[in-house]
Amino acid sequence: MEIEIEGGSVTRILMGVSESTIKGHPHASISSRGAFDWTIQKIVRHNTSAFKLLFLHVQVPDEDGFDDMDSIYASPEDFKNLMNRDRAKGLHLLEYFVTRCHEIGVSCEAWIKRGDAKEVICHEVKRVQPDLLVVGSRGLGPFQRVFVGTVSEFCVKHAECPVITIKRSADEAPQDPVDD
Repeated sequence: MEIEIEGGSVTRILMGVSESTIKGHPHASISSRGAFDWTIQKIVRHNTSAFKLLFLHVQVPDEDGFDDMDSIYASPEDFKNLMNRDRAKGLHLLEYFVTRCHEIGVSCEAWIKRGDAKEVICHEVKRVQPDLLVVGSRGLGPFQRVFVGTVSEFCVKHAECPVITIKRSADEAPQDPVDD
């Protein structure tokens, strides 16, 4: 349901959000939290009824499907539990952003897709047609970008809408800059 305001409908902002890659840190990534906070402080501000935030979490399937485990599960039920665990992790991540939106009164939607994050985000931009895409960026140097690749750079080049990338602040960077 679109809320009508003076001069038109709400501004829809799609945000690609990810989980932290830091071991034992099952929360939103530093970059995702920073991009969300920046969007609320600098774009939404006090105009909560003028915006709708759309949260997309892309789960990247592990090549072998075993998610860096030391052992392979032995029954079909074990694999089902593993898939449910991955889904629950994504839901927990989205719950963080949805809860924050409800606390401040911003309308939102959230969903999970599977695949290559940069391609899925660009596909969802084409499908959903938001007014703006906001993605976090780890701010990796050129050497690290070669090996890690960056979702934000790909989206800037290929998304069919304006894109804002929000770098994490230097004081939030973990010891290993590849972590997020």
